[in-house]
Amino acid sequence: MKYHIIATFTALVWGSTLVSSKVLLTAGLTPAEIMTCRFSLAYILMWILYPHTHKIDDWHDEFIFFLLGFFGGTLYFLTENTALYYTQSTNVALICATVPIVTALASHLFIKGERFTYPFFIGSTIAFIGVVMVILNGTLVLNLNPKGDLLTIAAVTSWTLYCIFQKKLHKKYSTLFVTRNIFFYGVLTMLPYHLLIDPFNFPMEGFSSPIVWGNLCFLGLVASGLCYYFFNLAIEHLGVITSNKYIYLLPLVTILVASIVLDEQITKYTIIGTILIIGGLWGSSLKNFRQK
Repeated sequence: MKYHIIATFTALVWGSTLVSSKVLLTAGLTPAEIMTCRFSLAYILMWILYPHTHKIDDWHDEFIFFLLGFFGGTLYFLTENTALYYTQSTNVALICATVPIVTALASHLFIKGERFTYPFFIGSTIAFIGVVMVILNGTLVLNLNPKGDLLTIAAVTSWTLYCIFQKKLHKKYSTLFVTRNIFFYGVLTMLPYHLLIDPFNFPMEGFSSPIVWGNLCFLGLVASGLCYYFFNLAIEHLGVITSNKYIYLLPLVTILVASIVLDEQITKYTIIGTILIIGGLWGSSLKNFRQK
């Protein structure tokens, strides 16, 4: 039960991170700067919580650590946070709510012993209709800029790969050690991006703002450091599919926080789409897997 509780807590915290990121974007930080700051803070926290080293068994494990940092850190956050430039945080959260379905498909293909049934297809279809309603927001003409939606889809794919690769290491190393290495490679793989594409230009005096450092501490210490560790624990003890089901809660939290903090409008199409997405994703989890 405690792993279900920490998975729920993680989903509730992550539901508000898009709003917090958008506040930082408004303050002048770039998506890459936000990701580098939050993962650096998380890495420091992990060293405080677990100041130990382990010998890596072979280069294959080290490469998986690298992939975890890249997909679960660099690529995921760059695509997700950049999407906030082009669409509302509620849209990003609702598209990201399809993670359980995409993860289920990937698990079906790459994790032996998992099969889905008709409730999965029915629920995922309902959820897809809900996503379409939210993206179109009542318009029948596709005249929206697709950049934000495509970037969010890339983020969903990246997170799915992170979950699949993470499953390969949880039996071999401490969860705290795995989480710390994820942050290390997340920051490391971000450095070429800073050097070649987007230099770190945010002024140091900007960090004196309570809004900036407060949101960075929340994203780095709580949403990244603590919640990545919690989610990795959930994957270890509950499995990839069960852990990702709690992502169903993210859109509800994001919509509520965004309406309060960012004054984003909640339309009837957003409400109907949210109901369809949450209902469809929940329905897709009803006996949609059997273990062999």
